[in-house]
Amino acid sequence: MAEATVNIIGLSRDIYKGLPTTLCAGCGHNSITNHLIKALYEHGVEPHLLAKMSGIGCSSKTPAYFVDQAHGFNSLHGRMPSAATGAKLANRQLLVLGISGDGDTASIGLGQFSHMIRRNLDCTYLVENNGVYGLTKGQFSATADLGSTLKGGKANEFEMIDICGLALELGATFVARSFSGDGKQLVPLLQAAFSHKGTAILDIISPCVTFNDHEGSTKSYAHVKDHDVLLNVPDYILPGREVTVDYEPGSVQDVELDDGSHVLLRKIDRDYDARDRMAAVSLVHETRARGEFVTGLLYIESHTADLCEKERLPKKPLASLTEAETRISREDWDRLMATT
Repeated sequence: MAEATVNIIGLSRDIYKGLPTTLCAGCGHNSITNHLIKALYEHGVEPHLLAKMSGIGCSSKTPAYFVDQAHGFNSLHGRMPSAATGAKLANRQLLVLGISGDGDTASIGLGQFSHMIRRNLDCTYLVENNGVYGLTKGQFSATADLGSTLKGGKANEFEMIDICGLALELGATFVARSFSGDGKQLVPLLQAAFSHKGTAILDIISPCVTFNDHEGSTKSYAHVKDHDVLLNVPDYILPGREVTVDYEPGSVQDVELDDGSHVLLRKIDRDYDARDRMAAVSLVHETRARGEFVTGLLYIESHTADLCEKERLPKKPLASLTEAETRISREDWDRLMATT
């Protein structure tokens, strides 16, 4: 009998699976789950060091469908960033993976989303973006494009919130957009986000087959495929492996991440520097004005202090400190009192 294939830490792919999905057949969120399983398996993530965080909505059911041996926490609607912050500060060794939706992020959770980015929490934050509230029968969400229509024909009269544009303006250190149906692009983007030290925002267009996959929708499979503009196609190389590039000089941008891994960006249609924030902001506005979705790694700022470093937390996780390690000595206490 052939031995099961294992990853770099000796685990089989089955370890990264979860419960059977209860989402609609064909839902883009299910495709994202499959890409997550592949990315986590290839990356060699330890299940006991993975914290899956979510809020409320169709997207927030996703953590149940992968790595059932990991930690999981389903928080209040829009409040996932607070729970993710607490988990990371308590144990900085965790890979914190937040799964959110367009309503959970761009409506009730907008304030928490903003402050998570401002603090540069070390967290991979996915927005499964379908432009509607699927659990409450398909009303427009805040990311629905102006003029797009519901299944019943009603047109959206309000301007949309662009997740990537907002993240760039707020100072996010990793911003990318992809499509649930493009695993070739999404998997390496996920792996690069896992290795990034800081807030990594991935806006993933994920069509809702029940309420938002019709003509007139700008989040349907057909519309996204017709209006997707590929900025770059990334390759991800784990640390410790030889970094080789077999493309023409000047056509690949090599970005080294904090853990020694590399993300190689193959340029598609323009000379674009993913380390230029203003260029990224301009590109998002430019393509949105044309009714297009630009996908790929839009911006990255590596080697930037994250929240744990800014708070001067010890390398040993707070959750692992003993009482003796956390209790101040009598001498130190007396010295502190003498200075106040």
